[in-house]
Amino acid sequence: MQSLSELQRELTNLRAKVDAGKHALLAAWQPQLAGSGYARDAVNLAAYIAFRREDLRELQEQLSELGLSSLGRCEGHVIATLDAVGQALDAISGVCPTDAALLNRGRANRHGDNRLKQRTQLLLGKAPKHRRTRIMVTLPTAAAGEVRFVRDLIERGMDIARINCAHDDADVWRAMIENIRAASAASGRKCLIHMDLAGPKLRTGEMAASPGHLRLKPKRDERGDTRAPAYFLFDASGEPGGSGLRGATGLAGYARVSVAHDWLVLLRPGDLVEVTDTRGKKRILNVLERMGEAHLLACTADSVWLEQGCTLKHLSGEGRQRSSKVGALEASPEVLLVHIGDRILLSRDEAPGEIGTEDGFAGRIPCAQPEVLDSLRVGERVFIDDGQIGAEVERISEAGAWLRITRARPEGDKIRPAKGLNFPDSDLQLPALVDKDLLDLDFIAREADIVGYSFVQTAADMDRLADELDARGASNLGRIAKIETQRAVENLPEIVVHGASRGPFGLMIARGDLAVEIGWSRLAEIQEEILWLAEAAHVPVVWATQVFEQLIKENLPSRAEMTDAAMSERAECVMLNKGPFVLDAIAMLDDIARRMGAHQHKKSARLRALHW
Repeated sequence: MQSLSELQRELTNLRAKVDAGKHALLAAWQPQLAGSGYARDAVNLAAYIAFRREDLRELQEQLSELGLSSLGRCEGHVIATLDAVGQALDAISGVCPTDAALLNRGRANRHGDNRLKQRTQLLLGKAPKHRRTRIMVTLPTAAAGEVRFVRDLIERGMDIARINCAHDDADVWRAMIENIRAASAASGRKCLIHMDLAGPKLRTGEMAASPGHLRLKPKRDERGDTRAPAYFLFDASGEPGGSGLRGATGLAGYARVSVAHDWLVLLRPGDLVEVTDTRGKKRILNVLERMGEAHLLACTADSVWLEQGCTLKHLSGEGRQRSSKVGALEASPEVLLVHIGDRILLSRDEAPGEIGTEDGFAGRIPCAQPEVLDSLRVGERVFIDDGQIGAEVERISEAGAWLRITRARPEGDKIRPAKGLNFPDSDLQLPALVDKDLLDLDFIAREADIVGYSFVQTAADMDRLADELDARGASNLGRIAKIETQRAVENLPEIVVHGASRGPFGLMIARGDLAVEIGWSRLAEIQEEILWLAEAAHVPVVWATQVFEQLIKENLPSRAEMTDAAMSERAECVMLNKGPFVLDAIAMLDDIARRMGAHQHKKSARLRALHW
């Protein structure tokens, strides 16, 4: 244990280092900060960066032994915390601060927290009365035609509606926004509109189509027993059958078996239909209920493989068998089945991909952003489908990048169209704003409250967005930078300074792509560091990707999801994705955020009375 005078000397030296580092950073940022309303907040950010360049663990332990602040909660007010600890050490040595000095120190500590609240409200709106964290929800296409559904989202607790510009078009977005505004007015709860720019589409391209087929697959437990039947629709609308119905939410998500209308009208709830599937297996299908003139809900407890022409026999109670044929099914794209050691070609050619015919060559699939292939080098890693499949660049040719599969399940993994590509080792020279984004910005600048900015990597990217918003008369539009690459993490302080100095600003931790880019083992560490840096910068954070994913899809949360949701309360906003049980997820997240808000604030425990 150091003596009191040694501790005071060490703290004084630390304070001097923080001051020097802070001034150096502010000098570099001065051109951007001059005349902006963010200059005072940037002072604390600079101080925090300088502060965290030191290894303070031993000093923390010694301060804690004296019952003083260990400096572990100084993000929002670095200098004020260092000075407060210095005053406490002085008091222990017999030099007590004046009441006025203590009062000023308390005000300085509160200033950072107040600035974060102000900047959060400016970007994300007022927090609900019962919780600090806002809830953002990604809208499905069906929200364009279902104002009642949107109202349910808002009444359950949605504070911000997210529209992903990578999907749908301006007509659908406009209908969504009209429903949001109508539902918000009807419910009496304000709901902001957040629109995400698509950015560069780092995805696999299309594959050649194969004849349509459909698998009806019940859910089974670990013993193989049926846990839930496979539900589907007999569909006499004349549309090709397929794995899911577009349009109304009441029918969305069900697989569809196309049948003749004159056969369907004779079916009644409780009737049985026999089918011999493509494997020659006889299966029984159970008719459940009528869902309009052209649809009947049915189910099966067995796996059934169907293709056009399979015979359906209506087993009526009168002993007659009325037959029909399965109608046209939507053509489905081919998939590449890959195993470790296989080779694939990620091609520049945008023609639909094809399955390979040689041993060890799984096939070719186009890259939807072929210019990215110019940035790849031999030996660099490539991840496909959120990192599920790993590969390494073996060579680059005029045809594209030849990859060797390095990660796949023993039974193999399928590479499908429109699956995400990540290049964590490559220096990708891609613009954050592509032509489509610039067109979409015209709409966003008129209609939205916040724009989500994908693929941000540098401060220059933030300047470009701000310039484009200024040109559209939308300088005050909120903007959220999505942090999803290693390069963005490395440039995070400058991204914050350039973003926050030009308008309402926040960060989104896009944990899906970020985990693939930096490695899964580092995700927990990096998301913590982003939260700390954002608090020091007095800017809000959106906690995103796969929050309550299992609950949203299956209505059954995992224990890990519950813990993740509780931890997310430290951010100013949590984003949920779309899914059939999103209403239940909103209600549960609302309850968790309310409860956890009584127990913690950022990294600080709040000692609410416990009741056993």
